[in-house]
Amino acid sequence: MTVTTKRDLLLELGTEEIPARFMQWVVAEIEKIAEKAFSGARISYGSIQANGTPRRIVLQVRGLAEGQEDLTEEYKGPAWRQAFDGTGAPTKAALGFARSKGVDVEDLVLREVDGVEYSFAVVRQAGRPTREILPGLLEEMIGRLVFPKNMYWDDPTQRFARPVRWLLCLWGDEIVPIAYGRLKADRITRGHRFMGARRIEIPRTDDYLDSLYDNYVIVDVAKRREMMISRMTALEKEMGCKIERDAELIEENLFLVEYPVPFFGTFDKEFLDIPSEVLVTTMKVHQRYFPVRDGSGKLKNHFVGVSNNRATNMDVVREGNERVLRARLSDASFFWKEDQKKLLASRVEELKEIVYQERIGTVYDKVLRARDLALWLTDHLNLKEDRPLVERAGWMAKADLVTDMVYEFPELQGVMGREYARKNGEPDRVAKALYELYLPRFAGDSLPTDVIGALVGIADRADTIVACSKAGLDPTGSQDPYGLRRAARCINEILWGLSLDVDVEALMKEAGRQIGADEAVLDKVFEFLRNRLQIQLKEKGYGHDAVTLALATSWNRPYQAFRFVEALSEIQDQAWFRDLITAAVRVRNILAKADGHPGSVDESLFADDAEKSLNYTLAELAPEARSALEERRWKDLTAVLAKMEPVIASFFDEVLVNDPDEAIRANRLALLARCQELFLMVGDLGMLK
Repeated sequence: MTVTTKRDLLLELGTEEIPARFMQWVVAEIEKIAEKAFSGARISYGSIQANGTPRRIVLQVRGLAEGQEDLTEEYKGPAWRQAFDGTGAPTKAALGFARSKGVDVEDLVLREVDGVEYSFAVVRQAGRPTREILPGLLEEMIGRLVFPKNMYWDDPTQRFARPVRWLLCLWGDEIVPIAYGRLKADRITRGHRFMGARRIEIPRTDDYLDSLYDNYVIVDVAKRREMMISRMTALEKEMGCKIERDAELIEENLFLVEYPVPFFGTFDKEFLDIPSEVLVTTMKVHQRYFPVRDGSGKLKNHFVGVSNNRATNMDVVREGNERVLRARLSDASFFWKEDQKKLLASRVEELKEIVYQERIGTVYDKVLRARDLALWLTDHLNLKEDRPLVERAGWMAKADLVTDMVYEFPELQGVMGREYARKNGEPDRVAKALYELYLPRFAGDSLPTDVIGALVGIADRADTIVACSKAGLDPTGSQDPYGLRRAARCINEILWGLSLDVDVEALMKEAGRQIGADEAVLDKVFEFLRNRLQIQLKEKGYGHDAVTLALATSWNRPYQAFRFVEALSEIQDQAWFRDLITAAVRVRNILAKADGHPGSVDESLFADDAEKSLNYTLAELAPEARSALEERRWKDLTAVLAKMEPVIASFFDEVLVNDPDEAIRANRLALLARCQELFLMVGDLGMLK
């Protein structure tokens, strides 16, 4: 059909307050669903934008066409000479093909494909009016919104994150007759729960955003963010402080309110005696408040919250939030004081009561294994002076799990271990290790700054990987409940960041010995670690072939694999290295075609200076290459290869390998076999071609 006009489409699902953690997902999801649905239905549009507040999910489609685009499809049939006889009459093959595609046989057309003439059926389908398609299309889109957690209310066949209370759907000024459960769409929406009208009629789509703005609902997420940050900036100037603008907390607050009203509050200065991480966690995680700091970064006894209500007297809002925070901080202060009545080290025995996993044992069992594994690592790296500190940190690694503070605030695991250890007079490096053993906690997080925490953290993760693999708890698909992929990633990041040359194969064997894992389990672990290392190196931008070569050389030493692929990347695009790879491939191919195993090199049979030069160079460079490889001096190894390139190039330029004389030919093949031996010290260079 001919499409001449376009109108804007508006869909609003009005709900009870949807949790903020779902809103970012659903806004992006409905936008993707809509783009796919309208493209699949052949209905053109100008743009699609989704927005949301706690009480509504909104989809706006600008410039939606009045009808579908016409569809023309071509289907290849039998060869033309099989479809029509010499007189041009259709054969049974043509008649059957035309009938199957719903066209007249006279309408079959000839098309040439790869020099062969075929019959084609051209099927044209006229587009339908958008008005006919839209209701079913929108209802199907809504039905595809499946939240991580769903509920049902008056109609058990309908499930959503929260009950849907109203449905607005307009195309221009026309109501689109869609339904959701027992609700039918109309042009009625609702304003802000406290400050807006309970019933707002929207004449046409253009009136929607302004009508809701007049009723204290900022539908557009970007404008809501702009308003919130602008008012926070004004508060900073008023207080003379800096608000800690955590990006995730900003996004969470955006989807907790429809009309953001930032306000500041105060708490008693005596609470500043509690570790700052406790205060920040209490404010951010439990109350969704923004901490406030002075110019030097020190935490102040202020906070900023975001209200969903512009009250006549905001002092009432502030005082209410201060009262709630005071109660929270009072609990934290109580836990802080109570926990210190008992030494942290004395709590380790209590870990016997906590089951880590029924097939693996208790947290206490895990602590002992990880401690011993950390000591093994200390010896492995020849860090004898650090052994007492590693042993102490390994023993106390999980002791803060049984403190009241961590029980109430699990996010503070490690933080409280560090703080209580300091209060108990433990060595500073031990206290720091109790926190740093958990680093990095996520992608891009800080790494341990001290080897003590790094070793305990590596040991704990290695034990987790082997123990879970032995218990059959390996990751499957997107499921990784024990975080084994993250554990492997963290081990590599720590080894790279702190330049620790650990043999992870030996490490995992020691972990397996402690927990009684057999060879099959360890083989599975080795393959898992190899795959994770490959993925991480590729994520750093190194090519597949270079990474494969690095893994073939040093998969069990991630630090060396990283250094090796780094050294390769520096020379990979240089002309001499590309020429060397070509020569290496040529050597491999010549030897593959040779009959039998080349014998030893006989210098008396050399007939050309290039042969002598190559033989001399090999004798000189092979020990250098072997030494550089054993000592993992990767730049020295690439320097050896650089010396080798012009000599092997001259050999191929000046020497005929397949000499008519059988003895000379065999001697030259033996010389190339020595070249191959040197190349294979590095790996199969041919894969870099």
